[in-house]
Amino acid sequence: MNKKNLEILGLSEGATEEDIKSAYETLKAKYLEERFMDGEAGNNAAKMLTKIEVAYSELIGEMNESTASFSGGDLYEQVEGYLRDGNIQEAQRVLDSFNERGGQWHYLQSVVFYRKNWMNESKKQLEIAIQLEPENQKYKEAYKKLNDKINYDAAGGERQNANPNGYNSAYQGQQMNGARDDNQMGGNFCASCLDCCYTYMCISCLCDGCSGCCR
Repeated sequence: MNKKNLEILGLSEGATEEDIKSAYETLKAKYLEERFMDGEAGNNAAKMLTKIEVAYSELIGEMNESTASFSGGDLYEQVEGYLRDGNIQEAQRVLDSFNERGGQWHYLQSVVFYRKNWMNESKKQLEIAIQLEPENQKYKEAYKKLNDKINYDAAGGERQNANPNGYNSAYQGQQMNGARDDNQMGGNFCASCLDCCYTYMCISCLCDGCSGCCR
């Protein structure tokens, strides 16, 4: 197993899955509390939360690599199905059942958080997905659109006052990038749905088609 990840969790070679989970939960609770401290202590705790999350995901992934490729795909399909149906609770339940938590897991978790309107949590999960799979363009594009959405919301009032129709009308009936990608945010999530959802926060489905996305 990855020695650096073991050190982050305070473990040594030969650690069991239960050891990894126990160390992860203990450290997570510690840094979740410390992140609210003032100054550098709070910043360091926030950084450590990301490090232990990545370390945990990679270590568990190593232990379950042989079975993940067999069963994980089916479970991911279940999550995507629940998201398409709008069943966030069941999607989260299936995600919680995973032992292996790789890039795709964190990507789908970001979708769940987005559907709950938890933007910062969604962004964090995408960051972890990108750390685990740095060459995955789907994750990068989703991260860019989420940042655009967050920035747009932050300045939305000023933009609407300055040009109440210009921004929205620029994307009526067209895609943000002029190109289709049916693999965004949950496998069959259409490009116009993704553009619409990340830009205007009208995500209502993970769908095979675009009908009924923005209501």
